[in-house]
Amino acid sequence: MKYKNYKAHLALLGANIIYGGNFLIAKGLMPNYLQPFALVLLRVVGAGLLFWIIKLFVKEKIEKKDLPLLAFCGLFGVSANMLFFFYGLSLTSPIDASIIMTSTPVIVLILSAFILKEKITRNKYIGILIGGIGAAILILYGKTAAGTSSIIGNLFVFFNATSYGFYLVLVKPLMKKYKAFTVISWMFMFGFAFTIPFGIGDLAITDFSAFTTNAYLSLAYVIVGTTFLTYLLNIYALNYVSPSVNGSYIYLQPVVSFIMVSLSTYLFNDTTYAKDISMVKILSCIMVIAGVYLISRKKALSFKLRLRSTKK
Repeated sequence: MKYKNYKAHLALLGANIIYGGNFLIAKGLMPNYLQPFALVLLRVVGAGLLFWIIKLFVKEKIEKKDLPLLAFCGLFGVSANMLFFFYGLSLTSPIDASIIMTSTPVIVLILSAFILKEKITRNKYIGILIGGIGAAILILYGKTAAGTSSIIGNLFVFFNATSYGFYLVLVKPLMKKYKAFTVISWMFMFGFAFTIPFGIGDLAITDFSAFTTNAYLSLAYVIVGTTFLTYLLNIYALNYVSPSVNGSYIYLQPVVSFIMVSLSTYLFNDTTYAKDISMVKILSCIMVIAGVYLISRKKALSFKLRLRSTKK
């Protein structure tokens, strides 16, 4: 079992390193090669097909009464979530986006209090306050900061985190009832339907002949790596570690983003994001992480998902 736990932590480490790299890699695709909504549509189609290929080997039917809830999960967990994220990322710094995403546990706690009537303790209130202030400072700082920061872009990334948090609350009863691959496959199918109106126009005018080898590799990274592979790694890890341990790895994402921007600047002489690292952003990151720590330090939050990759 200890060996299994060791592999689970490696899986979580790998998944969050991939997530952290996505901020810089996806940013490089937009808008030179793809508009944000076209990239989202390709991501949903590509990853959705991969999930449904695996779903062919998972024999499980969905009850008709659960289809509306799956549709909402597809809307908030796939379509709105990705549209907000990639549009926001196209406008702001990858550093800002990675820090804002660490506020997701704070958002989920607030939504759970309203929707699921979860009790909020004093420590959690303090955590919400500290994390919220840190996120607010970063979002507002985007208006005056040097580099590629943008208050509009930061707001859309925050909308993304809110949409994803809403999805986490909605999907909880479905994950208890069905296998994980069943839920995610249906989510991506509904997400595809919601994404088509936004992405089809931009995709139709995309000039794929202008794509370089690096552009295609970056696109594969976003579709196969950030969406499909990370999900598999998280599902594997959740068989052996608690959801709270899984969630704590989100702190790695801004660290990876900081490292990649630094390497890009100092090793490859790419100064595009050289001014995106500042003391204000570092302090904002510390405040968000401290807030999430206060929220989750005593025990795993009851609203966190207990995904099941197998069902007997």
